[in-house]
Amino acid sequence: MVIPNTPIGKPVEHPYATAVLLLGAVSLLCFGLTGPVAWAMGKRALDQIDESGGAYGGRTQVVIGFTLGVIGTILAVLMALLFVLVFLTGG
Repeated sequence: MVIPNTPIGKPVEHPYATAVLLLGAVSLLCFGLTGPVAWAMGKRALDQIDESGGAYGGRTQVVIGFTLGVIGTILAVLMALLFVLVFLTGG
């Protein structure tokens, strides 16, 4: 029995999966500069994976990269606020 609209075989990894994971990891090392990019690409990739009906894989990589991008962005904002606070207080 064949179920309509169900992909046959192993799902193909989403084209952005590795890029999102790499950008998310780099965002932790480079003070969050690539965090917003990982965040946006990860959200788009997750939406496409969900809409594909199982044709796209790599969800775990995208979720990890997305999460690291969010964390990197939050850390970048906190570091910027800390820098401004130290600069304004003089010390």
